[in-house]
Amino acid sequence: MRLLEIKGTIRKDTGKKYTRKLREEGYVPCVLYGGEKNIHFSALEKDFKDLVYTHHVHIINLDLEGSVYKAILRDIQFHPVTDRIQHIDFVQVFDDVPTIVEIPIELTGSSIGLKNGGKIRQRRRSLKVKGLIKDMPDTLEIDLTDIDIGDYIKIGDLLYDNLEILTPARVMVVGVVSSRVAAKSLIAAEEDAAAAAAARAEEAEAEAVEEEKAEEVAAEAEGAPSDEEKKSEKQPEKQPDTESKKESKEKS
Repeated sequence: MRLLEIKGTIRKDTGKKYTRKLREEGYVPCVLYGGEKNIHFSALEKDFKDLVYTHHVHIINLDLEGSVYKAILRDIQFHPVTDRIQHIDFVQVFDDVPTIVEIPIELTGSSIGLKNGGKIRQRRRSLKVKGLIKDMPDTLEIDLTDIDIGDYIKIGDLLYDNLEILTPARVMVVGVVSSRVAAKSLIAAEEDAAAAAAARAEEAEAEAVEEEKAEEVAAEAEGAPSDEEKKSEKQPEKQPDTESKKESKEKS
């Protein structure tokens, strides 16, 4: 693995206000895990260019105010708009302790299937392996020379000295397919995408119809008379009995 040296300054203050100020000044807040204690530090953002913007994996010698720690990058966070580095996590590694590293795959050799008009279908671009740092290569090479159309290489077919591959053995890594199969796969993917879009459109239309019905029901409910109003409409108004009153007066 490649070696990279980065100098940093230990952070005593880890609050949001302080880290925001660090970023404004061109620094990246970082944390080193895996040792006796977690170490918070910062380093210039430009110093991470060769570490972040590459497919290579590095061992980093972190020089923190005179103390040097061997580490690997574990996680990195970017700003969602500017893509600037917001935070980096490192893990301390030791020469005599196995560690887990994700190493990129490098395809080598001229495939027989490729010469016969096939196309390479690569499912994995990197693999997680476990081993000592001294045994970690820059890339995991896979030779495609004898791979013909219809042949595939799975995890179980791979073997590297002093390294344990942590991915299940049945997982396919790379293969060679015919041009027709590749075209069919592309067409099938486009058809699936179109079908999914049509299904979403139908769902949206159905929801719109349901909303319209609900609004109509609500409008009818607002215009309809209440139960008390219905009762008052059914009961006719009582007319005063004037004739009976006249008869009672004449008798008197």
